[in-house]
Amino acid sequence: MQNSPFEFYDSQPEPTRSCLFALRDIILEYHPSFRETVKYGMPCFVFNKKHFCYLWTDKKSGHPYILMVEGNNIEHPSLQSGTRSRMKILPINPNEDIPLNTIHEVFELGLTFYS
Repeated sequence: MQNSPFEFYDSQPEPTRSCLFALRDIILEYHPSFRETVKYGMPCFVFNKKHFCYLWTDKKSGHPYILMVEGNNIEHPSLQSGTRSRMKILPINPNEDIPLNTIHEVFELGLTFYS
């Protein structure tokens, strides 16, 4: 079991590792109340003591994604539910520019469920 989110980040190959670190910074800079912890062995971001999102990687492609806890309540064309009933993912291609505006749009929609 990983005790530090850095163990997860450092275990990833490039360019995924750099992308995950950039996503981490984007998430933590988005709102001053976001805090990082480890839950289920993956970096978890908490807002006002409630789980908001996780960072993880796709098993097949190895690409990172942001897993939105309240994803089933968020309607955004970039979110994918797959077989999940509650959460949705925002896939990120580490070989392309990070879609900062899309991330901010999804986070803005997600924060409405944490008042």
